[in-house]
Amino acid sequence: MLASGPTDCCDQMNQDTDIYHDLHARLVSGFYPHGQKLRAEQLRQDYGCSASTVREALFRLSTESLVDFQEQRGFRVPALSKQRQHELAQMRILLEGEGTCLSMRNGGVAWEARLSAAHHQLSHIELRIRSVGEVGSHLELWIKAEQEFHETLIAACKSEVLKRMHLLTYAQFRQQLVVTDRNFSFLPENISQHHAIVDAALEGNETLVRQCIHDHLSRNLIHPIQPAHYAAAGGKSSAI
Repeated sequence: MLASGPTDCCDQMNQDTDIYHDLHARLVSGFYPHGQKLRAEQLRQDYGCSASTVREALFRLSTESLVDFQEQRGFRVPALSKQRQHELAQMRILLEGEGTCLSMRNGGVAWEARLSAAHHQLSHIELRIRSVGEVGSHLELWIKAEQEFHETLIAACKSEVLKRMHLLTYAQFRQQLVVTDRNFSFLPENISQHHAIVDAALEGNETLVRQCIHDHLSRNLIHPIQPAHYAAAGGKSSAI
């Protein structure tokens, strides 16, 4: 038997990566209902690939907590959980608060320009959704723009560990809320909160930016708690 050549290996790697990314997008966008069993054989047929390729992708997604795996029971989409939403929101508050403050210190004008551009894009989409009164075909655009905005907040933090942790946390958070977020009842509040975050960041007010990020995500907490060090939000900086 002839060994696979470099082109065959490359094609296989590309297929594996494509299937992983497609499953990732489906899981985060709510394509599969919460709690649904993910049958490897059905996915193998859907993607026209080997069973091992599907299992490898599912195992990888399970390490990112986007898929639950149990011996003898297989793979399943995580169930909706208020406690899980609470914990993910708490983690986002911590990561985005810290990451944004570090970006404010390190990013300079280039980061400020990127943040302003990301906010302009997101604000435009949110205002359009509000004007037409329904999400319609704008949902995918909003999901991408919202993620880009929050990733830009921490983009200049100079910590790859923090950014990687945020990426994993954000995906799990979006997966938990994708169903409830579809009605966009939070949109007016969202628009003003995003403005407040950007204004505080561009002013260089670290205490206020932490407060604004907390306020933005606190609707997802079971019992919102006002952190003590946010009480006086008028200062230009705070200890981290």
